[in-house]
Amino acid sequence: MKVFIVHAHPEPASLNGSLTEIAVSTLTEAGHEVRVSDLYAMGWKSVVDADDFGSAATHPLKIERNSARALESGQLAAEILAEQEKLRWADAVILQFPLWWFSMPAILKGWVDRVFSYGFGYGVGEHSDVKYGERYGEGTLTGKRALVSVTLGGKYSHYTDRGVNGPIDALLFPIQHGILYYPGMTILPPHVLYAANRLTPEDFSIAAKAWRERLLTLADTDPIPYRSQNGGDYEIPSLRLRAGLGSAGQSGFDLHTA
Repeated sequence: MKVFIVHAHPEPASLNGSLTEIAVSTLTEAGHEVRVSDLYAMGWKSVVDADDFGSAATHPLKIERNSARALESGQLAAEILAEQEKLRWADAVILQFPLWWFSMPAILKGWVDRVFSYGFGYGVGEHSDVKYGERYGEGTLTGKRALVSVTLGGKYSHYTDRGVNGPIDALLFPIQHGILYYPGMTILPPHVLYAANRLTPEDFSIAAKAWRERLLTLADTDPIPYRSQNGGDYEIPSLRLRAGLGSAGQSGFDLHTA
């Protein structure tokens, strides 16, 4: 497999840095090809602005329109095109980051904002009475596997159904479903490391072993069964789940898994 890792932590000697190093060595030793984008080391610019679109930028700036024109004419910033090429190259994508304030670090969100541009990450496919664009199960990145590997400061119990922080699956839904599934990727269950600031050397040894084992199942792990937008489960064009779908007890985000 060709595996693309997007790493987002400012400290190379951090736990996240160690997990990325383990991923690279484990996957390489297993015969996979690996590329890494270390966003802090790259000095990644986290904001979308006119510089992203070259001469395709207008005044006032129209992000969607300018993004589309720049992609079509090859005028997107070179670093954006490079990241899009890595995504096209990859069979699997791993996002490695700490959960900060219930989301990804700003630099990683900025990577998404800039790289998932119009015509690449969104705005793909026809819009009609029977199909509302190619997204949520279709799109540019269809067929690629995606895995979120995230570290959290809180304990496991904090992120359960009755935990004060809310269930981890709900917190990661905007990332897994809203960002990665949207352009067509197949989403694997996340790899979550709790109480990251309290790991002892023994804890880390156990966590490292579990991470290596998980990495070797990238091609075989059953994905989260998200419903595809154009597969018949949603009414077009309202995009509401059809009446009668969903099992007893399902509500909220859970309704969007089959």
